[in-house]
Amino acid sequence: MTSLVIGIGTYNRGDDAAGLQVASRVGAACLPGVVVKQLAGDQLGLLDAWASSDTVYVVDATCSGSPAGTVVRFDAVTPLESRFTHRGTHTFSLADVIELARSLGELPERLTGYGIEGACFDIGAPLSASAIQAVADVADRLIEELACAPG
Repeated sequence: MTSLVIGIGTYNRGDDAAGLQVASRVGAACLPGVVVKQLAGDQLGLLDAWASSDTVYVVDATCSGSPAGTVVRFDAVTPLESRFTHRGTHTFSLADVIELARSLGELPERLTGYGIEGACFDIGAPLSASAIQAVADVADRLIEELACAPG
């Protein structure tokens, strides 16, 4: 069985690159049975990115007012709570796209999401210290989970 990891974000917008950085770290681990993709820009591209995948992990930056570096993990098998809507930095939040996919019957069988709360999303800004730590933590968690997954 193949697992798909999708990092979402924009490299030149500070902590918005957190999801992309996690994907890069997971990809560098070269885990068997794991495919890694990076998605920059329109989150609606997720519908194509995860098409025909049964087990998907998505990672994105959030901007919810929580302390910077806060990590939220969720399972999208059941509809997301309202606290996850409009928590992204894009026109369509990750939660919006997940619920759209659910209504279209295009949701992967297993979808796990990670949100990393950002501190700064300014154009040209580097990752903040809190995002750097959260990226490392989420990447380590994903690598451990993927390495232990039956396959």
